[in-house]
Amino acid sequence: MIFKDVREGRPYPDHQLSTNDWSKIPPRQVRMEELVTTTKVLHLDRLLSPDSTFFGDLFPHVVQWRGELYLEDGLHRALRSALHQRTVLHVRVLELDALR
Repeated sequence: MIFKDVREGRPYPDHQLSTNDWSKIPPRQVRMEELVTTTKVLHLDRLLSPDSTFFGDLFPHVVQWRGELYLEDGLHRALRSALHQRTVLHVRVLELDALR
């Protein structure tokens, strides 16, 4: 299994972070098997696109909430990494546990 769990929706409160706010969080390594996805939908054209990060952050966004790591943005990048046999992903982690 690639991810810890696959869910639909975000169980944590809205954090209201902008793209600029996310860019201030330094990336760190996380094992993909620790991540819980927040969407069940995968768009194959985005997965296979060579410029899928052109308009977004290079690093996926993860929210830590109640001890779980939720992959909020970057599912396609995570799956692309898994297809290359990588088990670790560089992500930006917002620790909501520490803020609440």
